[in-house]
Amino acid sequence: MHHFPLLILRSVFLMVSIGIAVLIFNSQAMQEAPQWVPWVVLSGMVALPLTVIAVDGSIRKKNLAVITAVYFGLLIGVFLNYIAILALTPILPTSPRDPITTWLPLILGMVFCYICTSLLIQTRDDFRFLIPYVEFARDVQGLRPNILDASSVFDGRIADLAEAGIFESRFVMPAFVVDEIQAAADSSEKQRRLRGRRGLDILARLQAGKYINIEVLSTDEPNGNESAESRLVTTAQKLDGRIITVDADLLKIASLRKVLAININDLSLALKPTFVAGDLFDVKLTRAGDETGQAVGYLDDGTMVVVENAREQIGHNLSVSVTSTLQTAAGRLVFAKPEVSRA
Repeated sequence: MHHFPLLILRSVFLMVSIGIAVLIFNSQAMQEAPQWVPWVVLSGMVALPLTVIAVDGSIRKKNLAVITAVYFGLLIGVFLNYIAILALTPILPTSPRDPITTWLPLILGMVFCYICTSLLIQTRDDFRFLIPYVEFARDVQGLRPNILDASSVFDGRIADLAEAGIFESRFVMPAFVVDEIQAAADSSEKQRRLRGRRGLDILARLQAGKYINIEVLSTDEPNGNESAESRLVTTAQKLDGRIITVDADLLKIASLRKVLAININDLSLALKPTFVAGDLFDVKLTRAGDETGQAVGYLDDGTMVVVENAREQIGHNLSVSVTSTLQTAAGRLVFAKPEVSRA
């Protein structure tokens, strides 16, 4: 993902170093020096960037938004170069025409700018943890990131909600949550294994979503016996995010620590249509009810509709009028009667 920008950066770094070497090579001080000195300087200025690039390339697993990294990298590199020159001033030659005084700031500035820019390109997540109020290009999609826990992924409804476009900001999943889902998928217990595999399928669906931005975030190692719920809340605090879950215990912990958490069950209930007496709608009746003459149908969201005096209409779509509603632990029940057509 970051190979092409890094290739460009390293090429520019090498060309800048060669350009500085040519300037040094053609300077008056080098012309007055012994014949072998300019060639040593030129070789050293070519070898220096190649060595820095080789060392940088050997350090794996880094990452950051390119434009922001270049901006901050150059800014910090120039600042560090200024500080370094100030610190070295007492021991540098006093003559302004001395080659060390002339060329050392350029060389140090080049190295510092490269190292800082390369480091920020490859350490995006860590940089966000250090400066939590810096929002990069991928974070502009909303005010707060949505932190997913394992229960929300196992539940599966988060994929439907994300695809519907309800959440504008990005989704973040800590690495230890992904590990938990993977462990469930590899479990010897059948039911847990099925839940884990379903979770992996939901993750793949989220990652494949054209307008869904989800990332796995590396986090620090747990402190002592810190629970997964506590680590998730800590992550949400660091990112100033909100937790998406169906875990009642996690909701309580988040509430105690003043972290915003959204219960998918509550969200699902809130999205269901509300009815008042007299509302009209069509429903397909699928089975007989418990009482004489009753028939039962279901709306698209799973709401059960009990229709009086409609048993003979089972298997058909029927226009009904709401008489009352009842909220139960299992969900909302709607009681209705057949709508009498008027001529």
